[in-house]
Amino acid sequence: MRAKAFILINLAAGVAQDVYSRMAAMQHVEVVHAVSGPYDIIAVVDGSTFNEIGRFVIEKIQTIPGVQSTITCNVIFLEN
Repeated sequence: MRAKAFILINLAAGVAQDVYSRMAAMQHVEVVHAVSGPYDIIAVVDGSTFNEIGRFVIEKIQTIPGVQSTITCNVIFLEN
C-alpha cells in the first residue's frame, strides 16, 4: 500500500495562484485545494513511503517561492 499525506501550507501574500498552479503539475500531488482559514493551500500527496513524502515536501514544496511553512499529516489507514 502506498503512503499518503495531507500537506497544510501557509503562503506569503499574493502567491496563491502561482503556488497552486505549480503544485497541481507536480508528480506525487493527487489534489490541491486553495482554502480559507488558518492555511492557504491543502494538498493530498502520495509516495511509496512516508520518507519519500517527507523528502518531496522538503525538496519540492518548501522550495516554491512564497511557501512560508508546511505541516505534513500522514494518513493512517484503519481498515482491516
